[in-house]
Amino acid sequence: MSGAVLVAIAAAIGNLLQGWDNATIAGAVLYIKKDFNLDSQPTLEGLIVATSLIGATLITTCSGAIADSLGRRPLLIISSLLYFVSGLVMLWSPNVYILLLARLLDGFGIGIAVTLVPVYISETAPPEIRGSLNTLPQFTGSGGMFLSYCMVFAMSLMPKPNWRLMLGVLSIPSVIYFFLTLFFLPESPRWLVSKGRMIEAKKVLQRLRGREDVAGEMALLVEGLGVGGDTSIEEYIIGPANELTDEVDPSDEKDQIKLYGPDQGLSWIAKPVTGQSALGLVSRHGSMANQSGFVDPLVTLFGSVHEKLPESGSMRSMLFPHFGSMFSVGGNQPRNEDWDEESLAREGEGYNSDAAGADSDDNLHSPLISRQTTSMEKDMVAPAHGSLSSIRQSSLVHGTAGEPGGSTGIGGGWQLAWKWTEREGADGKKEGGFKRIYLHQEGIPGSRRGSIVSLAGGDVQADGEFVQAAALVSQPALYSQDLVNQNPVGPAMVHPSAAKGPSWRDLFEPGVKHALVVGVGLQILQQFSGINGVLYYTPQILEQAGVGVLLSNLGISSSSASLLISAVTTLLMLPCIAVAMRLMDISGRRSLLLYTIPILIVTLVVLVLSSIINLGNVLHASISTVSVVVYFCCFVMGFGPIPNILCAEIFPTRVRGLCIAICALTFWIGDIIVTYSLPVMLKSVGLGGVFGMYAIVCVISWVFVYLKVPETKGMPLEVITEFFSVGAKQVAAAKHE
Repeated sequence: MSGAVLVAIAAAIGNLLQGWDNATIAGAVLYIKKDFNLDSQPTLEGLIVATSLIGATLITTCSGAIADSLGRRPLLIISSLLYFVSGLVMLWSPNVYILLLARLLDGFGIGIAVTLVPVYISETAPPEIRGSLNTLPQFTGSGGMFLSYCMVFAMSLMPKPNWRLMLGVLSIPSVIYFFLTLFFLPESPRWLVSKGRMIEAKKVLQRLRGREDVAGEMALLVEGLGVGGDTSIEEYIIGPANELTDEVDPSDEKDQIKLYGPDQGLSWIAKPVTGQSALGLVSRHGSMANQSGFVDPLVTLFGSVHEKLPESGSMRSMLFPHFGSMFSVGGNQPRNEDWDEESLAREGEGYNSDAAGADSDDNLHSPLISRQTTSMEKDMVAPAHGSLSSIRQSSLVHGTAGEPGGSTGIGGGWQLAWKWTEREGADGKKEGGFKRIYLHQEGIPGSRRGSIVSLAGGDVQADGEFVQAAALVSQPALYSQDLVNQNPVGPAMVHPSAAKGPSWRDLFEPGVKHALVVGVGLQILQQFSGINGVLYYTPQILEQAGVGVLLSNLGISSSSASLLISAVTTLLMLPCIAVAMRLMDISGRRSLLLYTIPILIVTLVVLVLSSIINLGNVLHASISTVSVVVYFCCFVMGFGPIPNILCAEIFPTRVRGLCIAICALTFWIGDIIVTYSLPVMLKSVGLGGVFGMYAIVCVISWVFVYLKVPETKGMPLEVITEFFSVGAKQVAAAKHE
């Protein structure tokens, strides 16, 4: 996975530049005031700092839609150019108005980077380490602030500090970022698939995953093109064919899902059941954690998946430990390396089918594969090589080689499968179509653990072993009735979303609306949770603690001392973010929020009490300093990075850019409101009142997370969006009861 890690690190440099700029302007403004005589013009002074904030807000209104249309990579390249040009203009800046223009360009670059870097990393990272990699922007942003504070502090010790040089240095790292975005960063494979550019998407995935076989993930990305759809939860028992077929009535055989291994012959059968899966129980009965119905059913659905993971964890699927690519049926099967981009061959002996397909590319062998027989009496047998034929009312699990060692999961213990269904139409003809299935293994009973059949060896134990699996069943994106009478180009183009692109109408799909409530809610609560107030108050607290006096005795001016204090404060954040990177995919996003927000509440309450009760200067300064440090450390572990991580995960591919732009716009507007209301609030309710209000917001945030925010660790993005669709349906059903 080193390819995905390096790409994420390179992309996160955009956030390093944002942190660098934020810290630089905080130090440079002290000298800009003197140079331009702005002491009598506080509004102009405030504009110098705020213009980049305004620019970021303006560009965010359109960056998401542009990213969905043109791609993620071109906008990241534009962001690096904006950083570079703004740095040069700030280095020149003959007057304050040119400086304001430069700050506006800089804000455009910041807005694009902050909006799209989390999306880009989410779309390129493997599910197992997506949370860790998406914490990188928080780490590099804080690292950029620390480096910048150190640089500005060093320059402030010069006889005549040059603010133009402070600001202009931004151009140097931005050149590095430009070359990385232009020559190193690939386009997002999910975006490429959404545009039908399959060959490019395959090459990018091979580079990111470090392997040739990316067939399963390619199929998964195409399945993620749909927005909405009728998703249901079903349950199966999966076991050796000879075990389940002995107990199944022949008339029920049509409901079975046949799973084929890389060798000739049938290996497994999935039998539909009821009441075996915790996920299915939750789906039918609603919240098991809170029967009063306050907890969102979506939260409980996600929780049931994570609670029932096998003991080995979610990093490796145990359902089919020796599966290879499902479509390499025989060892000598030739693989077709070229897309058939000119046509999608149609077959259909007596069918009015959703679609039919010839072999097209090893990335997206259709689950239909060349249906050559429709006899209801023929045995379901996988041929030794060539296309999978004689497949009736069956499902093919599509392996991904998601890990070294032959794992076939698509992340988090999920498998991708399709189920063929057919029925008699009104005209007497058979109507056939596929259902897509995301299978997830439930916990294995202790007495049966380790007894899963080895498909490669064919060693079946005699005591009738099986595993339980939950399944998300929905209409497949690979095959859509909408375009069945057209002549699409390439299999991905069968899905209409690949041709239409993003639409505002999609935002009103129940699953997307549900996700927007979570994303926008988190962004609002994050901004009003107190981080800006604590940052504002930190120099004052450290001054009271005697740090300023100590530094002045060392011959350091008050301006330089404030910069050094800020650098030390930022440095303290870095090890905490590193811990969060480690925990993000182990403990999970939801757990980190639920455990860190109460600590934020306690530290804010302590700051309120210390401002009300007279504890003496030394004790007050000590308690306040400890509270601020603990607040910073917990914030950057939870409420700092997680809202952006979740927003980049919970939206469908086709509208992800559009939706995350809405969330980012909420972030910037909230930032502006909090920043400019803080001085007014300090005058009206005092410092204790401000921190008290922040504490109340943190309490509301904890309740919101507990009730509304699901756990998404280790799950493929496409599965997450399916869950939101199911959850929205359950919420609607609960309202009508």
